[in-house]
Amino acid sequence: MLLSDRVLFLDGEALVIDKPAGLPVDAPRDGSLSLENHLDGLRFGFKRWPLAVHRLDRDTSGCLLLARNPKAHGRFTRAFENREVEKQYLAIVDGVPDGDGGTIDLPLGKVSTAEEGWRMVVDPKGKPSVSHWEKLAVANGRSLLRFRPETGRTHQLRVHALEGLGFPLVGDPVYGRGGTRTRTLLHAERLVVKRDVKPPIIAEAPFPESFVALGFAAPEGAEPTRG
Repeated sequence: MLLSDRVLFLDGEALVIDKPAGLPVDAPRDGSLSLENHLDGLRFGFKRWPLAVHRLDRDTSGCLLLARNPKAHGRFTRAFENREVEKQYLAIVDGVPDGDGGTIDLPLGKVSTAEEGWRMVVDPKGKPSVSHWEKLAVANGRSLLRFRPETGRTHQLRVHALEGLGFPLVGDPVYGRGGTRTRTLLHAERLVVKRDVKPPIIAEAPFPESFVALGFAAPEGAEPTRG
């Protein structure tokens, strides 16, 4: 698998790739392959390796921003922290939520037990977490949703789908029913990062085959870009 074939945007300071599902951004403890093993092939003539600016879960596919120099990494990181980045995700949930869309405002906190490990839960004292959602299509008792998260908490969309809408993401091993034949069906569809002088970074990732396999087609506004 060559990540250099999955470039959605590229210029002198930024690189956006369509991260494949199953590839961790951070190196796992078991020593299996991660994004780090592919960074040398993403230099595109630069001496430095690019640096990931944010994180996507191992199962999540789609738009991942990397900075091509330390200064840009600092600027992009601050943009994420200050909620100046437009993020759009597609997800398939195991059910059909009421209504066509809305806003989920549920603060999240982290809990950990020796038996089950850690997970995120709705916690009134937790960090503010807001997600906007719309229902795009229904097929075979499942729904294709588009999420626009305002905040970027760990597992935010996975918990908001379950606790805010009443249905987990298909394939979610922690918050849903899991399943060995599929992954958690979450896809970072679109990423927009505004910049002071340069034009904004705009990237859209192609609609995943795993979503097509469940009977869904690419929705309007999901035309992929190849930078």
